Amino acid sequence: IQGEPVKDFEKGKAYIVEFWATWCGPCRVTIPHLNELAEKFKDKGLIVIGQDVWEQDDEAVEPFVKKMGNKMTYRVALDDKSDGSKGKMAATWMKAADQNGIPAAFIVDTTGHIVWIDHPMKLNDETITRVLNGTFDAKAAAAAADAERQQEAQLQEAWQTVARAMKAKEWDSATEKLAAFAKLLPEEQKAGLDGVRLDISLGKKDYPGAYDLIRKMSDARKDSPMVQNELAWRILTDAQFEKRDLELAETLATQANTATEGKDPSILDTLARAKFMRGDKAEAVKLQEKAVSLADDEDAKKSLQATLDSYRKGQLPETE
Repeated sequence: IQGEPVKDFEKGKAYIVEFWATWCGPCRVTIPHLNELAEKFKDKGLIVIGQDVWEQDDEAVEPFVKKMGNKMTYRVALDDKSDGSKGKMAATWMKAADQNGIPAAFIVDTTGHIVWIDHPMKLNDETITRVLNGTFDAKAAAAAADAERQQEAQLQEAWQTVARAMKAKEWDSATEKLAAFAKLLPEEQKAGLDGVRLDISLGKKDYPGAYDLIRKMSDARKDSPMVQNELAWRILTDAQFEKRDLELAETLATQANTATEGKDPSILDTLARAKFMRGDKAEAVKLQEKAVSLADDEDAKKSLQATLDSYRKGQLPETE
């Protein structure tokens, strides 16, 4: 489809063979990353091949590559399905390596051996440099990958116990299992569990605990107006809140609006709702009018206008 065909693996050159398809959303994310690597190392002996696989419509591949433009300048190949199979590369590479999902990348080293198989977003300069200069330890990399997979499986199993307890509304058990799950996470990822803790608090109808968590989450992300806005919106609209702290919701929405200098229509929409629910209907209408005027998407503008119409009638619109 694009670039010179690779008829064999030349000694002294390394290859990334990346399997992808036009219908694969994650593949679209990895393509620019691969392109950066291809450009950075092309003069040092690296050749990148985008091997289309499991494609639903081969005719869609060439237009896709053209549309990607300078984000996908490396070589691109279709699979050979002339024998009526799903494709020869699908069989001799993906199936043979027990790879059941895409995107998937293989590195062939300068001696013609496959030394690395994993998700292409895990490819980095250090790995490629070592492959090119012959210092990459394939056995150590494979062992590290196995250990990582085992850890991921352990995390998945631990998370499933949390999810099952929450689904069964066994909130004390969910709290206990979440604490066990947190111990398996790196320190920098533990804060991401506060949203789950909030769900558990709401399930228990522990509203003081829920609001303490919201304040903690807000304080931890003072620099993020979107976090402030999402927290405010949840207080204002989530049916799990039988007791809504409207003052806190307005405070959070105000912080978000100040940070965005009153120019974000979705944040203005949240603040307007907080004002309306607190009884300041005139200010709610004023803020909603501004939100409508700033919206540049027609669907968003229609939705914001419908809310404005409700406020003008003195009615609080329902939300999904």
